[in-house]
Amino acid sequence: MKTTLKITGARIFDGNRWHEEVDLVVENGRVASIGPQSVSVEASETVDAKGQLLVPGFIDLQVNGGGGALLNEQPTLEGIQRICQAHAAFGTTAMLPTLITDTRAVTRAAIAAGVAAKAADITGFLGLHLEGPHLSVARKGAHDPSLIRPMDADDLETLLTCMQSIGCLMVTLAPENVSEQQVRTLADAGVIVSLGHTDASFVTACAYAEAGASCVTHLFNAMSGLGHREPGVAGAALAVRSLNVGLIADGFHVDPAVMQIAMRGKQGPGRIFLVTDAMSTIGTDMTRFSLNGREILRENGRLTLADGTLAGADIDMLSCVRYVHQQLDLPLNVALRMASAYPAEAIGLSARKGRLTGGAEADFLLLTGDLTLRSTWINGRKVFEADVSCVA
Repeated sequence: MKTTLKITGARIFDGNRWHEEVDLVVENGRVASIGPQSVSVEASETVDAKGQLLVPGFIDLQVNGGGGALLNEQPTLEGIQRICQAHAAFGTTAMLPTLITDTRAVTRAAIAAGVAAKAADITGFLGLHLEGPHLSVARKGAHDPSLIRPMDADDLETLLTCMQSIGCLMVTLAPENVSEQQVRTLADAGVIVSLGHTDASFVTACAYAEAGASCVTHLFNAMSGLGHREPGVAGAALAVRSLNVGLIADGFHVDPAVMQIAMRGKQGPGRIFLVTDAMSTIGTDMTRFSLNGREILRENGRLTLADGTLAGADIDMLSCVRYVHQQLDLPLNVALRMASAYPAEAIGLSARKGRLTGGAEADFLLLTGDLTLRSTWINGRKVFEADVSCVA
């Protein structure tokens, strides 16, 4: 039975351009058309969104937790569902729940939870991001160095099997602990290989991009920096045109001036896209939590270990969009693409996600002019609505 939803009155950004005085028509969870309001469409449901902005839903490729749940501490179907629900309230309509370096047992549990989430068709779940354990101890960041190790044959087989079961898998790894041939094997199987937590040289990073790595994890953080004689992994992220690059836009992980330099310097087809690297604090009033048995403190927008090392981020995707638009003066259409179209392109899902074009999944947000979220829609179904009486 066909169901038709019509959103009328909104100014619509389809991911490419803005539309005025048009309606969005959704049929069976997919975009049917964006057309003039004068065209009569018989709809099962009509929503008057006059004065609001309708934009593609956000896609977060690096999100460790939310709603009080952290994938490392709750590697279960319920944990994944809780994280997805928490971020829907901040505009994220699709995500890769992320597991950072942990034991083999926890990694297996997280993969099993991802397989279960895929089978259960958990709303907002795209697949998994495994950030480690095959990283560089020299660039460990908040990862437990005792759990970092080289990739072996069993690890490789586990990742290939995970990819077959889940369908969308991103793996952050370091050349120090993974060979070019292993990267080539992963990439050939469809795994999104991202370079991160590495002290590799520019030349090595370029070689791994040639082998199949297509992304770089949280630009400038936990990687060899951009020097004038040794460009490092950060330099490769900007210079290698094919690489897509994640950026945490919270003002703590990267200075705003450096963000602007990176955005001016990066040329496509690879893009800089926004990630949150969010932890369990999103949507809660938590002030501390545990990761790998270590206490993480939350204070003034920062999450840190006791020694001050940043440990993930305390930010949601809508706040990242506001930051790059309002603090960096990025045009709104570009800020929105960085949170939707560009991450979709990075994982090869641009035909389905990130833009509101014909046949795409109807994942969208309704926002006020000052970028306050009013409602979140996934596959044409409203999954979150703000309590307007609580919004100043």
